[in-house]
Amino acid sequence: MNKPKTPVTQAVRVLRRAKIAFDDHPYTYIKGGGTEQFAREMGVDEHLTIKTLIMEDDSHNPLIVLMHGDRQVSTKALARHLGVKHINPCDPRVADKHSGYQVGGTSPFGTRRKMPVYCQASIAELPKIYINGGSRGFIISMHTIDMLNLLTPTLLDFAQRTDNDAQKTGKK
Repeated sequence: MNKPKTPVTQAVRVLRRAKIAFDDHPYTYIKGGGTEQFAREMGVDEHLTIKTLIMEDDSHNPLIVLMHGDRQVSTKALARHLGVKHINPCDPRVADKHSGYQVGGTSPFGTRRKMPVYCQASIAELPKIYINGGSRGFIISMHTIDMLNLLTPTLLDFAQRTDNDAQKTGKK
């Protein structure tokens, strides 16, 4: 069986220009399936699958937030770290406009607009991550250090457990 050809997204162009090695992982995109769908289909730990979220502060300044697939962003904790009153997810149309990608296919690499990047600190401890390659149904894997060097994100602790995680462990 032939492997599907790597889509040439803006993220792929940026990684190739920076000479960063990555492997591509096309999967079946299901609206709302997110990192859980990818992890299940590919047999990888969802904790290694990183969500790219476009959010905004109370002045509507956009920012990129990177979070483990099996965790949620505590917007209160992130707002406290940034010294703002509120952090909220962008409306999908606004997020698409800022990033140049469709929600569900947002990559932190090669965004249309330059935005600050905030990364859950524990992601930096992972040797390898799976992250969106700039298209729905297209994830790439790469060494975490390469992502950190290219994006130079601010590392902060703003994760909270998901409802699924709380049910598994019996804790909230």
